[in-house]
Amino acid sequence: MTELVLQRAVDAGTTEPTWRPVCRLDDLEECWGEAALVDGEQIALFRLPGDRLHAVGNIDPRTRAAVMARGIVGSRGAAPTIASPLHKEVYDLATGACLSGGEGLLTYPVRSVDGVVQVGRAA
Repeated sequence: MTELVLQRAVDAGTTEPTWRPVCRLDDLEECWGEAALVDGEQIALFRLPGDRLHAVGNIDPRTRAAVMARGIVGSRGAAPTIASPLHKEVYDLATGACLSGGEGLLTYPVRSVDGVVQVGRAA
């Protein structure tokens, strides 16, 4: 078993999320986003160099459009970022924070186990 990235916990009262298989790691193109529907929620998945994975909400906080998977992957210093394709607001992929001070993105725990990408959801 290989666990690539485990972001913040889904719920402060939950120590281990319920993992949902989403796709194969090989299905994700490096530095490109893909949208997935997990338990009724739209999630944007990103695979970065070194097979680092990030999962954030696919809904743009400013416009409420489901477009974040089509955003522009970049970085600010060492922090990986995603820019909204609509208004180009930039978000930290690890924390979901909006770097211009606006509303942030939801973030989800994500990992790869035996080549299958899994997203964590509250139990």
